[in-house]
Amino acid sequence: MALNGDWARAWMTGAHESMTAHRSQLISLDRDIGDGDHGENMSRGFDAVAAKLGDLPADANPADVLKLVATTLISTVGGAAGPLYGTAFLKASGAVAGQDELDGGAVVALLTAARDGIVLRGKAEPGDKTMIDAWTPAVDAADAAVSEGADPSAVLEAAASAAEAGAESTEPLVAHKGRASYLGDRAIGHRDPGAQSTAYLLRAAAEAAA
Repeated sequence: MALNGDWARAWMTGAHESMTAHRSQLISLDRDIGDGDHGENMSRGFDAVAAKLGDLPADANPADVLKLVATTLISTVGGAAGPLYGTAFLKASGAVAGQDELDGGAVVALLTAARDGIVLRGKAEPGDKTMIDAWTPAVDAADAAVSEGADPSAVLEAAASAAEAGAESTEPLVAHKGRASYLGDRAIGHRDPGAQSTAYLLRAAAEAAA
């Protein structure tokens, strides 16, 4: 599929399905090292996104879809996830504004802007055991794929696979941000829920493009 407005809608539909399917798992991950609300918050947020996709005009471009997602998540998702993901999608929308179809370079710009928005809001760095540990490898892998001449779908596949590996890599880390940081070494062995939800989001993007 061309990475146009229809792809962006399909991405968000897939993200909604994934957050619904993995709600209990994300709750469990967050209960281990946080306050246990991440799965519920993400499921509720993407329920609201799915309900609003039909409000978009037929000719909506990717930036239009991403902006809708941003405003919806900010207004419906509690905890840290709402502001973080809302900022990510808002910055991503700005990075591809006015583009009806995204090439590989635009995908990198979208992912980079999303990651940088999260860093701006949450001040996390790689290794802090946060969603940045999934976003940064995704950005790096996407950039490398573009450099190798990959098409946009393959760029998203590279990003999704790197995010999945990044989420897994949070398990042995000590947390330095968020509620998990209060646990010290007790956070070791637990996967960061935000990194895992990031992996699900980027996998949905890749599957929508495939």
